[in-house]
Amino acid sequence: MKIAVVTDSTAYLSEDQIQANHIKVVPIPVILDGTVYDEGKDIQTADYYELLRTAKTFPNTSQPPLGEVLKVYEDLANEGYDTILSIHLASTISGFVNTLKAAAADFEPAHVVVYDSQITVILMGQLVLTAARMAAEGKTVDEIVTHMDELRATTGEYFLVNDLQNLVRGGRLSNAAGFIGGMLKIKPLLTFDDNSHKIVAFEKIRSLKKAYARIETLFTEELERVDYPILAWVIDANDPKEGDRWQKELQAKFPQVRIERSYFGPVIGTHLGERAIALGWIKDESK
Repeated sequence: MKIAVVTDSTAYLSEDQIQANHIKVVPIPVILDGTVYDEGKDIQTADYYELLRTAKTFPNTSQPPLGEVLKVYEDLANEGYDTILSIHLASTISGFVNTLKAAAADFEPAHVVVYDSQITVILMGQLVLTAARMAAEGKTVDEIVTHMDELRATTGEYFLVNDLQNLVRGGRLSNAAGFIGGMLKIKPLLTFDDNSHKIVAFEKIRSLKKAYARIETLFTEELERVDYPILAWVIDANDPKEGDRWQKELQAKFPQVRIERSYFGPVIGTHLGERAIALGWIKDESK
């Protein structure tokens, strides 16, 4: 069995990670003022947020053309891969996974397994890296999927946005009622619900300082609950200075945890808005 690993651009992996692990990345399109950009290919993160500030219309995202994804699968089959593990952003954010599952049932050149990560950004990216490593080690697709399920269960995240309107307009916030009015001085704390895997508004916080403190308290509780090491990221939407500041502060407070940096690219940034910031984590398998 020769297994190829495919993901989408919202994993936000570096080019070095992609190349070193032989991962194929399908770009997700984002539409801004009528122009379609393939994330990470036609437009980079900083350039996108710059355009977003002067956009005349509300941006949106779409699924990649199915034919282009099937071409990626065909090319991998022609390279000798008999199994393709395709790992993608949560089906509660995009219908892409379900589209691929339907198409994979009729794809004959190789066996395609489509995996719903139930998450996105670098947390999904970590699942992808793990799958690629296990495939290189000769593990079966069933072994990889089982392990990804276990690893996915260790993920956690809390994030702050400046304006819920992006999520509400896009239908990505499942419990928006009660969180919309009077948001001027309120910082909504969001997370992925463990059961529905939807983005939900978790708490209303009265100030940014209190919001950061609340996330740190929740993170402390998580560290006390688990019996394994944690790898964490501070993730920002075009606010690198603030992200760097918070990462440095968190690393000093939690020296036992490896805390790295990542970002919300154009697709996820479209829904969260500029200057959103998050703390996300997963089991650290390097320890």
